[in-house]
Amino acid sequence: MLVALFVGVMIISNITGTKGVLLFPSIDFTLGPIQMHGLVTDGAFYLFPLAYILGDVISEVYGFKAMRRVVVAGFAVLLLASLCFWITLGLPKAPFYDNQQSFKDVAGVVPQFLAAGLAGYVVGELLNSLVMVKMKARAGERKLWARLLGSTVVGEFFDTLVFCSIAATALGISTWQDFLNYTLIGFVWKCLVEIAVMPITYRVCGWLKKQEPTYQEALAERAE
Repeated sequence: MLVALFVGVMIISNITGTKGVLLFPSIDFTLGPIQMHGLVTDGAFYLFPLAYILGDVISEVYGFKAMRRVVVAGFAVLLLASLCFWITLGLPKAPFYDNQQSFKDVAGVVPQFLAAGLAGYVVGELLNSLVMVKMKARAGERKLWARLLGSTVVGEFFDTLVFCSIAATALGISTWQDFLNYTLIGFVWKCLVEIAVMPITYRVCGWLKKQEPTYQEALAERAE
């Protein structure tokens, strides 16, 4: 179920994320190199953080190797989805079908955007999981909040930086101010969502640890 949710979120985010979004246009100020004329983000801003929450849960309960397999599976499914979109767009349209351009605008595979999504996804998720597992190796079962926060800051930062650096021009971002706005808003937003849902993440991790036989066996082995 966790893997299905994770991969589903990634597929949906890669489609909804192709839309540029301007939130709170009334916000207008300048602070050094940062110029805010509304909050520039993309259509996946409300969903994508869930991928990191799921990644935290999988890493905490099942470990880095399991999360690495999930990342590989997600990568393969995203490539498959992109290939299917590309093939479908190339098929001859029926005479009665008038939405070819609309379908292309939404589902068209933009190589630059695909590369950005895949690169950010792989870098961010692997770093997120690695930090989570390394911190747990030192602290054990204690300080889950620190692992959740620390892994999110590292993973989200590099994910957002890599993705925005590659995809910015494909989204129509052409100025340094908009790029900085887009990158910072994306990073801060994802971290805030992680903090907001941390109590739920705690409960999910605790419930899975009790229900998962392999985790209980691992605890028993460490106790011995």
